[in-house]
Amino acid sequence: MFERREFEPGYAVLPDAPCKSHNQWGKGIETVPVGDERRGQSLNINGDGMVGDNPNRYKQHGFFFNADNCIACHACETACSEKNDNPAHQAFRSVGFIEGGTFPNVSRINISLACNHCDDPVCLKGCPTRAYTKFAEYGAVLQNPDICFGCGYCTWVCPYNAPQLDQAKGTVSKCNMCVDRLEVGLKPACVSACVGKALDFGVVENIPEGRVQAKLEIPGFPSPEITHPNTRFQQTKTLARDMHRVDSVPIKFHRKDDDGNYVPVLDPKQGFEKHWNLKKLLGSHENSHIAFTLTAQLAAGAFALLTAGAAIFQPLVALQDSVAWLAMLLAMMGLLIFGMFKLNMHLGRPHRFYRGYYNLKYSPVAREIAGVTVFTAGLGAYLALAVAERAVPGLAQPLVGALQGVFAAVGGLGIAFGGFYMIKLYRIKARPFWNHWHTDASFIASALSLGALLVGVVAVVLGVASEGLVRIVAGVAAIGLALEGAAVLAHARDLREQQSEGAASFYIQTTQYGRSYALRNGLLGAALVLALAALAAPRLAVVLLPLLAVVALAQSVLGRALFFAAVIPTTLPGGFFWRNPGFVEHARKVGLADMPQVGVVHEQHHAFKVGELLDTVMKTPLRDKVAQAKRVFTG
Repeated sequence: MFERREFEPGYAVLPDAPCKSHNQWGKGIETVPVGDERRGQSLNINGDGMVGDNPNRYKQHGFFFNADNCIACHACETACSEKNDNPAHQAFRSVGFIEGGTFPNVSRINISLACNHCDDPVCLKGCPTRAYTKFAEYGAVLQNPDICFGCGYCTWVCPYNAPQLDQAKGTVSKCNMCVDRLEVGLKPACVSACVGKALDFGVVENIPEGRVQAKLEIPGFPSPEITHPNTRFQQTKTLARDMHRVDSVPIKFHRKDDDGNYVPVLDPKQGFEKHWNLKKLLGSHENSHIAFTLTAQLAAGAFALLTAGAAIFQPLVALQDSVAWLAMLLAMMGLLIFGMFKLNMHLGRPHRFYRGYYNLKYSPVAREIAGVTVFTAGLGAYLALAVAERAVPGLAQPLVGALQGVFAAVGGLGIAFGGFYMIKLYRIKARPFWNHWHTDASFIASALSLGALLVGVVAVVLGVASEGLVRIVAGVAAIGLALEGAAVLAHARDLREQQSEGAASFYIQTTQYGRSYALRNGLLGAALVLALAALAAPRLAVVLLPLLAVVALAQSVLGRALFFAAVIPTTLPGGFFWRNPGFVEHARKVGLADMPQVGVVHEQHHAFKVGELLDTVMKTPLRDKVAQAKRVFTG
């Protein structure tokens, strides 16, 4: 427990003032009613069984930020990092700013932000490992890094960039509201350190003395509608009509009405020149997600076509007695296992993969994992029966057929459930570029086109591609490619005019990756033409289907890479050298990231720990191998 000094200054002590019953969202400020069994329990901070005697212990607390007073001295940031022993590249509270106007009428507003301990914490619902808990005590949303396995999904869904994925440790951590200080009647460290009385803390909606506002948002603060955060603001200074971010994010904030409300709009600060950036695009940190989503969708589409399609199309029934049927199933399983392996090794702690099933109640990630697992089990059992049927002559055909029908249904159920949540986990309000029906269409289109083409190419290679089969494969692929094309057009149309980070993402896609985007769209059009040609001339399948498969796969990889590389999340504005994606990229490129004081680390992931382990085993004496290998895995 935090040790309180004998003479704490008054500004560091929690006030005991009258409280309102409900907050501005209409939710009760009392976290649990009197008499509830959750009252009177210890938070067991560092094993201390003490129970705080704060009379407002079971009321929702929050931060109050007065933007009029903040001078961007970063004392709050420093105090937070010192108390939590954060490395130089990580900060639970950070200060950014936006500015506008022209000399001599220049406007600037500084923004200090940490976790908002929201009423509806999307990090808690998104985390597949249940590392997050919203406590009755103070309404604090706390995260346990020991449970986290480093998927980083909470950093995707949080609009405020509160959870921090530490690249060096491979786990997430965040602001804990300094509950150890609250338990002894003290305000959080950041508040106590603020030199300009810009930060305050207490029961939410209690306006501090000398303040007149309790706004839900200010310019630069992402929309509070997503999570109902428990931070309140005062900002009375008149600002310019357009307030610009000074970091590399192409966003500015435009005043939309006379009440001082601002909306994010595009700020094309990098110009409109188009670039390739293929190395950066295809060398993305999210390559594991590209591999997993495409292989899972390909396998799902091919399996659905072979099983459900066989009940409709006679040419697919004819395949069942050929060697191609088994080859197709083996190809699906191999690709699916490859994608799952890549995704697992992307985790900060890949050996804790089983924790991905912990939060089936809320997390779309956990539900996607469960669905894909069911599909894999169904496919694996179906494949095993297909192998047994060919390896064991005289095996009871009716029984095998019945069991295959059961496992086909199991696999189909996994496809439907896992596919739904694979889409849902990307429909994130904090990432407007993804939160569009283009995501749904793109994932379904990949399953249709790539799945059908796997069947077609294997059939062509093994010489069993009848004209009827070619027409089915080319027709399904054409439907998928046409759906993808329609979604691309609608996505471009809708994002151009969007007042959100989605417009900035589209700008990045058409400038920074502009030529790659054009190449992808050209390949998509060419793939659709080839699919229609194969549909019209099935006798040319030997040439058309392999070529179509190469072109369709290339456009799918480029499209999925753009999906991950171009996205801009809602987040707090940074500065020139801090929380600036452009500076982070520059520091990694020129070597500044090798200097810890710069606050940037090289992009890495604990997936590379396998290589470190092998290196350890090969180069160290036998008596040290076990101890060093243990340190590799435990970090």
